[in-house]
Amino acid sequence: MSKILFISNISNRITSFVTASISAAHSLDIDFYHAANWQDAEKSQIEIYEKMYNIKIKSVPISRNPLAKTNLTAYKELVEFIKKENIDYIHCNTPTGGILGRLAGKKCKVKRVIYQAHGFHFYKGAPKKNWLVYYPVEKWLARYTDALITINSEDFELAKAKLKLRKNGKVYYVHGVGIDTAQYNLSEKSREEKRLELGLGENDVALISMGDLIERKNYDSAIRAVAEANTPALQYFICGKGPEEENLKALVQSLGVAEQIHFLGFRSDIKELLTAADVFLFTTKQEGLPRSMMEAMASGLPCVASKIRGNTDLLDGTDGGYLCEATDVSGYAERLRLLASDKALRETMGRNNLIAVQKFNTETVREELRKVYETEFDVSAVEKEMRNIYAEV
Repeated sequence: MSKILFISNISNRITSFVTASISAAHSLDIDFYHAANWQDAEKSQIEIYEKMYNIKIKSVPISRNPLAKTNLTAYKELVEFIKKENIDYIHCNTPTGGILGRLAGKKCKVKRVIYQAHGFHFYKGAPKKNWLVYYPVEKWLARYTDALITINSEDFELAKAKLKLRKNGKVYYVHGVGIDTAQYNLSEKSREEKRLELGLGENDVALISMGDLIERKNYDSAIRAVAEANTPALQYFICGKGPEEENLKALVQSLGVAEQIHFLGFRSDIKELLTAADVFLFTTKQEGLPRSMMEAMASGLPCVASKIRGNTDLLDGTDGGYLCEATDVSGYAERLRLLASDKALRETMGRNNLIAVQKFNTETVREELRKVYETEFDVSAVEKEMRNIYAEV
């Protein structure tokens, strides 16, 4: 039986980041191994995941910082593990996981190496230093890559034009890592209860954002847009923590909108909060394919978002919201005023997003990955035919 090693960075649980790949591999009778930094997970929990998903987990000291010394140890442990388990294929993810996975794959001469890019650091409009640093590295690693998976159209076109894979390998476009859209269809009762908890009145229009409070997420523009909209009914809820929190709170005070901006910190009730909201506000400067926006769409929310890669893949052509240049505060404010005044428009856009997000659901991504694996790995014609027969039965 063939074996695949899925490599990522930091893990403490099995999420949709990996489940679609697990299912795709199992559908092709390929044993699945997952390597990541699992140091914060209990051994007993790891064993539960192994049994639940019929996989094997290997913890290695991978750091998100590519220059961290622990990555050398992680590389050595990956090489040892690949040789010990006779791994046939590697599917590596994230910048550090992608580097270590491809170098280890070259060292161990595995049959095929796939790298999944979740958003190149070099992209249209990226700082020049990103192109000077990250692009040459990716171009070099492409020589040890048999197939490349991208999750947005900009990266897909860039990879085809700029990166030469080993033996003219193929570049694929897959719709993200998959989202279970059914989980976000909560009841009207849940909405009412959460709005009551948040102190929202019947006429209040709740905006919501999720993500770390860092410069890249550009909450500064979102807060300024709420202030410029000058619409008291708008109540903006920010879910997340990070180094920019104090600066953002100071900005709120200086703009005089403290009664409209609410910092909720880290939340474990995101689905309920999305159900209580009316509009998703997302002014980020850089994304690959944002899960938070997919969650908002699956919750039936209209979106006001920055016009960047990933966001455009989700929202372009959907009639599910508005796209503005990332720092266009006035543009955001105008759209927020419009949505705040028109409940019917919000509901129409929300319904459009419920339809549009379906192509990013777990089932779609699982099938796309299965086709990639089937194409790239040694799956015989007889095995394919047998699986088709079993599927029909």
